[in-house]
Amino acid sequence: MTDPAPAPPAPAATARRTSPRVVLVHTLTFRQARRLLPYAIPALAAIGLGGGRWTVAGLVVGVTLVSLVTAALSWWRFSYLVGPGAVVVTRGLVQRSVRAVPTDRIRGVEVEAPPVHRLLGLVRVRIDAAAGGTGSSEEELLVDGLPPAEGDRLRTAVLTRRARAAAGPEDDDATAPPEPAEEEFARFDNRWLLYAPLVGGYLAVPLAAVGALSRVVDELPAGTLPDVDGPALDSVGAAAVVALVALLLLAVGAVVGAAVVNWGFRLVRRGDSLVAVRGLLTRRHTELEIDRIRGVAVADGAGMRLARAARVNALVTGLGDAQRRGQLLPLGPRAEAEALARRLVPDPGPLTAHPAAARRRRITRALTGGLLVTAAGAVLTATSGWWPLLVVGVVLTALGVPLGLGRYASLGHATGPSSFAVRVGWLVRERAVLERRAVVGWQVKQSWFQRRAGLASVVACVGAGRGGYIALDMAADEVADFAVAASEPWAEQLLPAPPAR
Repeated sequence: MTDPAPAPPAPAATARRTSPRVVLVHTLTFRQARRLLPYAIPALAAIGLGGGRWTVAGLVVGVTLVSLVTAALSWWRFSYLVGPGAVVVTRGLVQRSVRAVPTDRIRGVEVEAPPVHRLLGLVRVRIDAAAGGTGSSEEELLVDGLPPAEGDRLRTAVLTRRARAAAGPEDDDATAPPEPAEEEFARFDNRWLLYAPLVGGYLAVPLAAVGALSRVVDELPAGTLPDVDGPALDSVGAAAVVALVALLLLAVGAVVGAAVVNWGFRLVRRGDSLVAVRGLLTRRHTELEIDRIRGVAVADGAGMRLARAARVNALVTGLGDAQRRGQLLPLGPRAEAEALARRLVPDPGPLTAHPAAARRRRITRALTGGLLVTAAGAVLTATSGWWPLLVVGVVLTALGVPLGLGRYASLGHATGPSSFAVRVGWLVRERAVLERRAVVGWQVKQSWFQRRAGLASVVACVGAGRGGYIALDMAADEVADFAVAASEPWAEQLLPAPPAR
């Protein structure tokens, strides 16, 4: 009886190229040519090119040609491969770079479609693994210039850890598993855009636009713009009207900025992943594995609390740019945010208030600055008669008491059967709810003043989000019990050792 013939080996996966249309995208955006600017500007200054329209036209043509050539070479030398156990990206003309990331190390996938990409029917895929690439601003893996269908195929192949890159597009479609049913977790209501003026990040958008426009105007040659006199501010009423118009434009700019980023936001569960889709000009499709989520953070600023609004972020292990990619609800009513957080991580229950010594410490720290300014103002008033600084100091001291009380009211912690929570912050308050399994260590901090007050701060070290979440100014004798209740039995090492017999 003869042995059966061995099965033929599986065909090796072949590397793929992106769409040649990405050459046009990179040419129009000068993606590769921008890297040559630090070298080109000194060279042009040394040559001493003259002015005039022909010089400007020549520079435009030259920069465009350089951008076209570098984009074509970059596309020619770029390839990607989804193998049985890793995703491999090869690039570089003179200095070749091959980067391989094991599929089991991948934390999330984001599919983006900026305006130029959408115009040419392309997307780009960002793959996160172990919190970013070799540099602080680099992505782990970036595949730019794929048709939308190929982008979806790559996303599915990466997140399901299946090596299907060797098959052709038709075979991929035939062998691909059916898409799992979607379960909607959150949908952005356009009325929530009215919360945008209460968020500092959105208010920064119109301010940055005004700053950029002013720099452009300053660079224009003299006489280009008409000489227009500004409004006369010789009365309090006129100044108030100008200030009101400026605030209104700032609020409108914040709403527009929030709409551009979050338009059509939708969060759904698809199988074992959470999928968030958003964006008006640049459509982003971010997918996170639910098993990688270790907690959620519900944040609200001082203005958002007045309107009972909040934001929700997922705390994902090893996720780069977690503040943006881990966003589960960019803006919405606090009730919606809390309900979404409870769907992902069990709520440990109401927060436990910190002791009265923590309140005294918060008030003392809030009063210190005002008292110092008041003392300096009293000296100036007595020596030179200049009293405005004294008034400022008195006002700051009076505001210190409610500020300290507000900071104390934001403190709290809680433990539950499978999760725990800590809350801190006042200007931006954040309540982080983490699973017990997320904790990889504890760090207890205690200053001289805290020791005298019987307080301590304990940091839960986790491999997600910021990496550490603090319970500020707890009672020192409760720290060990909290750590044991919020993590595994190994935290019992923080308990006081029994006295030796």
